[in-house]
Amino acid sequence: MKKIEAIIRPEVFGAVRDGLAQEGIAGLSVSEIAGCGRQLGRTGLFRGNTYEIEFLPKLKLEMIVDDEKVDPIVAVILRDAATGKVGDGKIFIYPVEQAIRIRTKEVGSIAVE
Repeated sequence: MKKIEAIIRPEVFGAVRDGLAQEGIAGLSVSEIAGCGRQLGRTGLFRGNTYEIEFLPKLKLEMIVDDEKVDPIVAVILRDAATGKVGDGKIFIYPVEQAIRIRTKEVGSIAVE
């Protein structure tokens, strides 16, 4: 099993979610986060005053999947989250040693289905 974390722009979430649903991915966790990187933030204007926004809003998607689902999921995220601009995000993939469903005590990939 693998854990996939994807940091994406909030405005592309709908397209990514639809693409993941078409791949049969029903379960994922979504967190609202803020970050900075090469995008460097932006300058805002409020009541005639300018200010710097260093940390921009992003969404972090997390899902645990079987190894054979990793490549199709990554393909969906790369296709649907890309705008071609700096700040599109990142994808991280980690090995998952074990998963246990607390309610039924199921172990392994059956626990994350």
